[in-house]
Amino acid sequence: MSSFVPVHGLHHVAYRCRDAEETRHFYEDLLGLPLVHVVREDHVGSTGEYCPFIHLFFEMTDGSSVAFFDLGDNQAVEPWPNTPRWVNHLALRVGSEAEVDEAKRRLEAAGVEVLGPALHGGFVRSIYFFDPNGIRLELTLTTS
Repeated sequence: MSSFVPVHGLHHVAYRCRDAEETRHFYEDLLGLPLVHVVREDHVGSTGEYCPFIHLFFEMTDGSSVAFFDLGDNQAVEPWPNTPRWVNHLALRVGSEAEVDEAKRRLEAAGVEVLGPALHGGFVRSIYFFDPNGIRLELTLTTS
């Protein structure tokens, strides 16, 4: 018997956001991820540290979430100084070429700059853009 605990999948990935409402609008209204849970606390549960925050959870169709912490200081995520901005990103899977194209249309209509679609060696077809917090996102379709 293995001594490892089996990991069943992603529950959530969390990032810092500058403004909870701006982030809600982007993820819920533009990307269609429903806001399913909000936590408001003054102390960090894991450390006990005093740091008032709002924690937002946006659910994907597989039940996993992308989550954000608004720390109330109007600060966005800072880029990593030794890493190009295109390296660290969140890739979200969609189900068809039509969905990639519709997402691009909706994002561009909302004033979001979108790169692509790009084809990556017959493996995926993707578009790339930044959310209001400076986080690079990829909407991707597996093609092979």
